[in-house]
Amino acid sequence: MIKIDYRDPRPIYEQVVDGIEELALRGALPADTQIPSVRQLAVELSINPNTIQRAYGELERRGVIYAAKGRGNFISDNTGALRTRRLEEIGAQIGVLAGQARALGASEAQLQGWLKEKGEDRA
Repeated sequence: MIKIDYRDPRPIYEQVVDGIEELALRGALPADTQIPSVRQLAVELSINPNTIQRAYGELERRGVIYAAKGRGNFISDNTGALRTRRLEEIGAQIGVLAGQARALGASEAQLQGWLKEKGEDRA
């Protein structure tokens, strides 16, 4: 489900946040799916429960999960809006990279070729 990379410079809680958010955005965790309790996920990942609590707090702040008092945490149903926001962020990153490539002399045909080539790598 979620993999922690101790060589990753990002804090562990951010890796947990990104892992759960990615699963929700891809549909692996559909809306209203209960996610593991703080204690359960902490044991599963062999990390401090406070780290999981911090990650869950961030996920709730971002609107990825919601807490149901006495029942646990669940994936929210606004993943469509989250997916749109993420795609806009990716589009902005691509724009920055394309601008840098153009500044170095890349042609539009090269840029389009790279996008097509890299997109096929993932398929």
